[in-house]
Amino acid sequence: MARHWADFQYEIYLNGMTGAVPRLPTDLTRLEELTERRLGPGPVGYVAGSAGDGSTARANRAALGRRRIVPRMLRDVHERDLSVEVLGRPLPAPVALAPVGVLSIMHPDAEPAAARAAAAQGVPYVLSSASSTPMEQVAEAMGDAERWFQLYWAKDREVTRSFLTRAKTAGFTVLVVTLDTPLLAWRPRDLDQAYLPFLHGVGTANYFSDPAFRAGLAKPVHEDPNAAVMHFVGMFADPGKTWPDLAFLRENWDGPIVLKGVLHPDDARLAADAGMDGVVVSNHGGRQVAGSVAAADALPGVVAAAGDRLTVLFDSGVRTGDDIFKALALGARAVLVGRPYAYGLALDGQAGVEHVIRCLLAELDLTLALSGHATPGTVGPADLVEESA
Repeated sequence: MARHWADFQYEIYLNGMTGAVPRLPTDLTRLEELTERRLGPGPVGYVAGSAGDGSTARANRAALGRRRIVPRMLRDVHERDLSVEVLGRPLPAPVALAPVGVLSIMHPDAEPAAARAAAAQGVPYVLSSASSTPMEQVAEAMGDAERWFQLYWAKDREVTRSFLTRAKTAGFTVLVVTLDTPLLAWRPRDLDQAYLPFLHGVGTANYFSDPAFRAGLAKPVHEDPNAAVMHFVGMFADPGKTWPDLAFLRENWDGPIVLKGVLHPDDARLAADAGMDGVVVSNHGGRQVAGSVAAADALPGVVAAAGDRLTVLFDSGVRTGDDIFKALALGARAVLVGRPYAYGLALDGQAGVEHVIRCLLAELDLTLALSGHATPGTVGPADLVEESA
């Protein structure tokens, strides 16, 4: 029988009989404010901050907020099943943890804690190239749980090839290629603190542990860390990449490839033409282009363009179970959740990440049921209305 994620609420109420209340709020929109109070301005700004004046991040939330759910009554929702198949993989719910880099600035347990939380709840964990823990250690922390690898596509082909080989060997099954960061955006919260963790060798673990990367250094990393950092900065991103370059990834990765950062329908068509398996409709949570189209506003057009050629995933602005419902109704197959779990990690380590996952999926389960749906598969555009702006 499928798991009823909504039962988490009864667990909370029953624990209350002994006077116990949840350590973190169950309204996940409150986590950012708590994290702001707990962490220093550098780390908080790096995760919570956005490009420019934050208009894109606000637009992401507003685009989801404008869409309202229209519940239907007297439908049998006694037995519910949130499981879905995504890219050939059976998942217990249409949710994965998005790639968020440098998690050691949030909590000393960093990526392994988030990965263990995802594994414990059965949801995929997408590891960032810019993690503060080498990918092999994160894989070890997860056992045989579902894990995907996010690639920042380096200028150095041999480093990229090495990353792909290492990820495959470590049991990562899906490659998520971030396209929207060929350059770092203008991010005032980071600039005002002059805060970029990479320059201190944080978030570089996959690079500093990589044989192809180390082959390009005159001295070992520990002997000249500054030279290693500069070597990293010189290759981290490549604004010269174009669509034909995707052939290189296809040749060096035999599993599904998903392109993250797609907002225009034509880019979805180009992804399908290039033999890709999926796209993530995302504006990097508002961190890359100030004034960008909101991700939820771009989603229907990309879904229409993708047709049955691509799996469409969604991120940017997801904070609640109803946000996930809305993304599914707009055509996403599953969503990636980023900042909420990073805040959960900052506030309570692995337990905080598990709290976020369980709250999100309990709320999604209840939102589906109370709107007349027993599975995500029956949710569609007819379940939403859009308020005029």
